[in-house]
Amino acid sequence: MDVHDLKLEKRRFVKIYTKTGDQGTTSLLGGKRVSKDDLRIEAYGTIDELNAHIGLLNAQMEEATQHYFLTEVQRRLFSIGSALACDPDRPLVRPDLGADDIQLLENAMDTMDQLLEPLRNFILPGGDALVAQAHICRTVCRRAERRIITLDREKPVGEWIIQYLNRLSDYFFILSRYMAQSRKIEEIIWTPRQPK
Repeated sequence: MDVHDLKLEKRRFVKIYTKTGDQGTTSLLGGKRVSKDDLRIEAYGTIDELNAHIGLLNAQMEEATQHYFLTEVQRRLFSIGSALACDPDRPLVRPDLGADDIQLLENAMDTMDQLLEPLRNFILPGGDALVAQAHICRTVCRRAERRIITLDREKPVGEWIIQYLNRLSDYFFILSRYMAQSRKIEEIIWTPRQPK
């Protein structure tokens, strides 16, 4: 390897750490620095956490249709996270999200729901690891929705984001029931303890 090759090799190596956050701040897209516990960072950080949980669920998914659908959900969430990571004092970056995305979630839920027994009881998360992971996705999605509703009071986040997350958490509930049924896993019914 000559000196020229060594320079090219050095240029390809990009360090992931920048040290710019060592004082507890980070940059929004656009350059504005904010505290790492800023509400906006908390909101898109929770979207990122949700996306990671969906990745774990999807990695275990055997049904091709569900696998494809979850990958599309992950793409939408990445777009939402990118929009939330932008400086709110600059023109709002709109995520590639709209009524058709919400309709896709509703259609998916309706399709699965037609195959399920009517829900007559509260059910506990669990039964097997895959069903439980769908419930984790549901609860993290609800937390992301709460964070974004709070952020929306401060600075509007865009009309479709909250609606999408609201439907998405419902989708994960239906998906958990659908997976339990298709995998022949008995749902765990919650029964209140009888008073002594």
